[in-house]
Amino acid sequence: MARPEGIAVSCVFVCHDGTGRLLLARRAAGARDEPGRWDCGAGALEFGESFEAAVAREVREEYTAPALATTVLGVRNVLRGEPVDSHWVAVVCAVRVDPAQVAIGEPAKFDALGWFAPDQLPEPRHSQLDATLALVDLRRF
Repeated sequence: MARPEGIAVSCVFVCHDGTGRLLLARRAAGARDEPGRWDCGAGALEFGESFEAAVAREVREEYTAPALATTVLGVRNVLRGEPVDSHWVAVVCAVRVDPAQVAIGEPAKFDALGWFAPDQLPEPRHSQLDATLALVDLRRF
């Protein structure tokens, strides 16, 4: 298989309400991958865009809510497939949002939203979610 040119950079965001609950979305049948699985949000970093600006744009697109506070948590080097057929760098951020302003903004990608305690996460989960959540320490927010 030919190797794709370049590596994509993605801003992954874990939305929270400031009281310990996480916002997750269930991927719809039309999602790019892993439909029916629960996941946090993400989107591509555009040329010339800061991480915070990308996250603010994507949170509004996916969840209709403004990003009230954004904290960059870390970076993941994501390799998928054997042999590798998908490679991206994921800049992981925690984002506080107002639950009253959250709604599905992209119904072709998501068919449900839910607020969850970190020890009561839904199943099935996206293959990358647990590794992403390992970077989140809600006691910091």
